Parts: sequence; structure tokens; C-alpha cells
Amino acid sequence: MTQTLFLEDSYNQECTVLIKRVDGEKVILDQTIFYPTGGGQECDTGVLMQNGHAYEVYQVKKEAGQIVHYVKGAETLNEGEAVVKIDWQRRYGLMRHHSLLHVLGAVVYEKYGALCTGNQIYPERARIDFNQLQDLSSEEVEEIVREANRIIAEDHLITYRTVSREEAEATSGMIKTMISLLPPAVREVRLVAIGSIDEQACGGTHVKRTSEIGSLVITDIKSKGKNNKRMEVRAVLPAAVES
Repeated sequence: MTQTLFLEDSYNQECTVLIKRVDGEKVILDQTIFYPTGGGQECDTGVLMQNGHAYEVYQVKKEAGQIVHYVKGAETLNEGEAVVKIDWQRRYGLMRHHSLLHVLGAVVYEKYGALCTGNQIYPERARIDFNQLQDLSSEEVEEIVREANRIIAEDHLITYRTVSREEAEATSGMIKTMISLLPPAVREVRLVAIGSIDEQACGGTHVKRTSEIGSLVITDIKSKGKNNKRMEVRAVLPAAVES
């Protein structure tokens, strides 16, 4: 089983690994900093380096319980030591947008009791679906944005803890995490907390503090069935930071 270093430190950009198996373009490592596609979050990309050569890692997936790295030209790799490095700009964009969705989800739940039923996270944008969310006026949308940006600006610490499934299900307010949707085989749950504002079951990567997110912009809201809404969003950094 590949050790998932990205769960321990989302800011780890490079590390030494052991190549355990090569099968065509599929490479299995003893440990990895590459996040595999899942939970609505796109995978990391980057490079794997061995014997002075750099190989492109263009896709990372979970297959049959294993984390599989798809590597161009992998047929010339050897089992043994190598170095991996992620595309940090891509990863950081994913982290910022994932954390943004947690803040937005907390605000919408607090105001309207609507639960997140799905999301998709990209490096430069994201979307989130809510159930039982009424049509919103422009004033209500503006209030959601103001409240989310107020929380972001307060610079809350984002932390992690792992608890048993039973403890997660018994924790007050944990209905937001929809623990019941997790497969029965999942007996330990990783929780991501934004200060005292929100706590969700999540296996993705996040920034350390909400101030790193930037600010929320809602670019579109679509109806996805009766009382179901999809919000398209972006996390915008100040111009001085983005330049």
C-alpha cells in the first residue's frame, strides 16, 4: 500500500521514493505526494526523476486499492530509488479552491440548511452542488459572498484529525459531512476543520489558513432539478499576489 504523504503535509512538493512496480505507463511507488483523482478534486501532475532523466507524471488514479501514477516513457524506468516533484502551481490552486468550497458550504448550510451533494475542483475554478436550496435573489447571493469573504479574511487555521466512523457519526453537527454516504468499509474518517466555523469529512488537500484562499467570486448559479442548485466559483487573489 502506497503511503499517502499528501494527507500529512499538503505543502510537500518533492520527495525521494522507491519504485515498486512498472507496468507499461503505470508506476507504483512506496509513498507519494501526488493526490489521485477523487472526492471531486483533480489529481496532481508533475515529474518523476531517475538517473538524470525527468519523466512526466500526467495522471494519478486509485485502481483496485492502489495509487497508480501514469508516467510517459515509463518503460525505461527501473525499480528502486527515484525523486518525484509535483506541479506546485496546479496543486496550490486546487488547495485554495478546495478550502474555498468548505467555507462556502458552511455559509450556505448555516443560512439555508442546504447540504453539499457534490463538487468538482480545478486549479483555477470550482463548482459545488446543494440540495434543498431555494432560488436566491441577487441580494441573498451577495450576502453569501460577503459572509464567506468575512470568514476567509478572519484567517482561520485549517486543521486535520482522524477519528473512528462511530465518533464522526456521533459528533454534534456532523450531518453536514454526510458520513452515511461513505462506503461501509471506511472505518476511519479524516476530518478537516476551519477554526470553529466548520468541520467536514474530507480526504483532499487544503491550505493552512483561510487567508491563503483569496476571496470568493460566484460566477454562475444553475438549477439542477427542483430546489437543487449548482454554484460556479473562483478563488481570486489580490492582483499583487497573482502577478
